Amino acid sequence: MSPALVQEKLHTVDDIYSLPDGQRAELVDGQIYYMALPSRKHQEISGELFGIIREYIRSKNGSCRPYIAPFAVFLSEDNRNYVEPDISVICDPDKLNDKGCSGAPDWIIEIVSPGSRRMDYFTKLFKYRTAGVREYWIVDPDRNRITGGCKKSCVYGS
Repeated sequence: MSPALVQEKLHTVDDIYSLPDGQRAELVDGQIYYMALPSRKHQEISGELFGIIREYIRSKNGSCRPYIAPFAVFLSEDNRNYVEPDISVICDPDKLNDKGCSGAPDWIIEIVSPGSRRMDYFTKLFKYRTAGVREYWIVDPDRNRITGGCKKSCVYGS
């Protein structure tokens, strides 16, 4: 007699919406990843980058729109992928609705915290690439660096 295989529950976006108020989490391929509150340094970096990006797009009369977390991104049409990037830039207004962004944003920025390092450098990098995100930056304050790249043209002011 062989031991029964443990069935791991796959979660959906409904499970994310059912979390207690104030509890933040992301959903990647049906797995829930709980998120710690961002630090002061994290918030400062996020706010500065968001302001710079927003002003750049405005100065070029661009049609893209930046959003700062918490902002829901539904990477696929299934209900098993929900993320809240630190900054999302969406250039296709048809992807936007009252809940957030349906589909891959054009540009995502994640700011690494001690508890998110593996998630940001591996899990999300793979997920964002396969979902069609055109540009993904990882801001790592502890290592004092920004890494990233584009799939195509990375001009957001036009």
